[in-house]
Amino acid sequence: MNLFKRIFKIGQSEAHSLVDQLENPIKLSEQAIRDMKEDLEKSLKALAEVKALAIRAKNDAATAQARGQEYEQKAMLLLSQAERGDLDAAEADRLATAALTKKEEQTTLYNQAMSDHTKFEGSVAKLDGNIKNLRANISKWENELKTLKARAKVSEATVNVNKQLANIDSSSTVAMLERMKEKVDQQEALAESYADIANESKSVDDEIDKALKSSNQSGTDALAALKAKLANKGQLPPSV
Repeated sequence: MNLFKRIFKIGQSEAHSLVDQLENPIKLSEQAIRDMKEDLEKSLKALAEVKALAIRAKNDAATAQARGQEYEQKAMLLLSQAERGDLDAAEADRLATAALTKKEEQTTLYNQAMSDHTKFEGSVAKLDGNIKNLRANISKWENELKTLKARAKVSEATVNVNKQLANIDSSSTVAMLERMKEKVDQQEALAESYADIANESKSVDDEIDKALKSSNQSGTDALAALKAKLANKGQLPPSV
């Protein structure tokens, strides 16, 4: 194998190796992007659910606070009625105490709801941060994937070019040109051979006629020359 072909064989081998090295990263990148998109979808769903829990906890806290205030106002009204004499003092104390107990229950519910709300808001913040990171990573990997695919295309084109160049063999090209030259020479010789055969195939009559024509032409030319000579000496009239 000549040096030229060996050089391009080496280039072809290196290009194939580069393509092989790129194939796995491309597949891994595609799979990683699919996985991250699935994680993103799950995170978005979880974020929506936790946000709903935070909203519900906040609403529960507001409801408990309102009810606690309502029970406190009722206890105050009971005591006011007892002072005015509209209600028995002992009964007013009993009912007011029950109302304040309800108020304390609502306060406990309020505090629990606010604690849950705080926890849920913390989870929302964490999930929101994770989602932002996932989106950034997806964008980064997609750009990396585009670069890898572009490199793969360039490598594939390099492989094809090197493959074509590797198939070029100067010795085979010269041999092909020599065969073409030999064929042309053979065709020219064959044409000349047919011409010789055509000349040889002429009839004897054609040769005789050609010879007689040549002889008659020679006699006519001699007669014309003699007449011209006599005319110059004045022995024959010019019109003869």
